[in-house]
Amino acid sequence: MLPKIARILLGVVLAVATVTGVCLLGVATTMGASYANPAYAVPDGGWPEPARVPSGRVVVAVVAGASGSVVTDVLAPYEVFARSGRFFVYTVSARREPVVLSGGLRMLPDHGLADAPPPDVVVVPAVVDPVGEREAGLRAWIGTQARRGARVLGVCVGSELAAASGVLDGRRATSHWAVLGSLRSGYPGTRWVEGERYVEDGPVITTAGVTSGVAGALRMVELLAGGAEAERVGREVGYPGWRLGGPTAIPKQSLGLADLPYALNAAFPWFSPAIGIGLTPGVGEIDAATAFEVYAGSSFAARTVAFGMKPVVTTRHGVTLLTEPVAPVSRLIVPGVRHADLDSGFAAAETPQDTGKREFGADPLLRDLARNADQATARATAKFAEYPAGHLTLTGPAWPWRPTGLLALTLVLATAVAFVPLIITRAWRSRLRTPAG
Repeated sequence: MLPKIARILLGVVLAVATVTGVCLLGVATTMGASYANPAYAVPDGGWPEPARVPSGRVVVAVVAGASGSVVTDVLAPYEVFARSGRFFVYTVSARREPVVLSGGLRMLPDHGLADAPPPDVVVVPAVVDPVGEREAGLRAWIGTQARRGARVLGVCVGSELAAASGVLDGRRATSHWAVLGSLRSGYPGTRWVEGERYVEDGPVITTAGVTSGVAGALRMVELLAGGAEAERVGREVGYPGWRLGGPTAIPKQSLGLADLPYALNAAFPWFSPAIGIGLTPGVGEIDAATAFEVYAGSSFAARTVAFGMKPVVTTRHGVTLLTEPVAPVSRLIVPGVRHADLDSGFAAAETPQDTGKREFGADPLLRDLARNADQATARATAKFAEYPAGHLTLTGPAWPWRPTGLLALTLVLATAVAFVPLIITRAWRSRLRTPAG
């Protein structure tokens, strides 16, 4: 039999393996739900035809990865540009077939790479596998457009896709605070900068995490359409703290104990609620994106499902989204609907009319997340989305007790597993001591 020290070490290994295995299974389940791409049916009459490029417009291509893209990285800059009549915006992926955005939202790109109109600006979001084979065509296309003179806006970890396309060689750039270390080692030819909302280097702008793409897009609008137009669009969008010509410095971030809810929700997704996101024709792109971002993409607090009266919904500025007709959910959120609060299940994109002030789409959703999940998760969500949420008053439970309880059960299971070598040893010894016959 094993000596005592060996049994103890084996028990520790089994316990650690149990906790690790449960956490890895949970993360795989979470990511699988966030980037689930179920089968789809082409609607009667086929897909809607993409709009033609009007003459005299600055053409903006917002790319989407075949492997999946971060929803706010794609849709938020899209709306910023589309709110200006100086720009024409389209979406593009490897082929013209539905692609998945974080939170499980599916989008039909306007073009495949083969037939995309030549852009003046390319928006590069974070994708699931930026260096994988599935995105090889996208990397080549981005590099080609940059070489022919297109400006590039890299949003969040989209900077890795831009770097892998050769766009950031020899340039200053930034990205989400959590990946800057790995980007420095993976792409030493780029000078990576932290603590900036966006970094501009010649025709290339890269931004910090997720919602920072709004500020980067507004800077691009300023460069190409003028300060007055950028100020008008910025006022309509309502991104907190943004002003024309304002500072770009933001607090430097690092992992801390306050981020534990993010890890708990990702590692222990079981028994989390399913929230329906009701998409209506003409919904704002930012309103739709932030609903999926807040409840699933940057919090993992819930599983989100895109609901619609029809299988295809067109947003305010022409993005084609796919919806599910029926699915079991615990709550329904309708982005962009005016309402006093979210307790009834409706998401207010604006404050009540008597104030006349625009709220950014994430504000009411973060307040609702705090009330219906917990405040710690809401704060961690804002941090990982790099959203300036200091102006928000959050109420609700202080801590995510559902995943914390699942962690406790996992530790109990791991402790029980750790005693298996001892139990087996004692049972074997007992059997040896029992007289035969």
